[in-house]
Amino acid sequence: MSFITEIVFVIFATIKDVLPIVLIIFGFQFVIIKKPIANLKQVVIGMIYVILGLSFFLVGLEKALFPMGKLMAQQLTAPEFIRSGMETMNAVLDWSDYTWVYVFAAAIGFSTTIAEPSLIAVSIKANEVSGGSIGMWGLRISVAIGVAVGITLGSFRIVTGTPIHYFMIVGYIIVVIQTFFAPKIIVGLAYDSGGVTTSTVTVPLVAALGLGLASTIPGRSTLIDGFGLIAFASLFPIMSVMLYAQLSELVSHRKKKPIYDRDTGEG
Repeated sequence: MSFITEIVFVIFATIKDVLPIVLIIFGFQFVIIKKPIANLKQVVIGMIYVILGLSFFLVGLEKALFPMGKLMAQQLTAPEFIRSGMETMNAVLDWSDYTWVYVFAAAIGFSTTIAEPSLIAVSIKANEVSGGSIGMWGLRISVAIGVAVGITLGSFRIVTGTPIHYFMIVGYIIVVIQTFFAPKIIVGLAYDSGGVTTSTVTVPLVAALGLGLASTIPGRSTLIDGFGLIAFASLFPIMSVMLYAQLSELVSHRKKKPIYDRDTGEG
């Protein structure tokens, strides 16, 4: 009964959160536009599905994803696990001893991004409006690689205790430089890609991983070092998408480049 009560409570909380959005949409439709909503029945049914879906998803986060991410971080950073392959059990741990943490961070970053509904929606629309020139899987994989690299570097930052602003300043300098050289058609999409990655699937596991690492690694503050990992997941996809576009453009130019004929002297 307690679990059912918790679900009901989450449903009412979700309705409370969604209500302002509904009021704004219906308010503009009836007061500003002054037209009835087409397919009102389907719209209402869709909103009910959204409320129920969000509610069950939030319960799933609390019961599964958050505990799982934290548990994995605790197990991977446990001294007995890290020291298992060491000759001396009293050896001082170094950043290079957390190899499996980096591997797990990269794997979880890549897999959660591939499964991210927001990214799937953006990739479908980008493919439609570009007439197929922007591939759905090419965009999704490039974003996923960026998130994997970002979360791995963010985990390294937590392990070493390096201040986050060093990484952010250098990262955004690279993004600004890339913006001048990347194809203009991809720049806006690249910046949006950094936002859609930090959504329903990625954020819970990444946040749990960061907090779990900071709480188990000696000398780290959960508040200071545990947060900020999501910022890496937002920044590095911008770089990877623009790099993907730049490499694609370079390859296409090379394919179109005429081959020089030594015998005739013609290109």
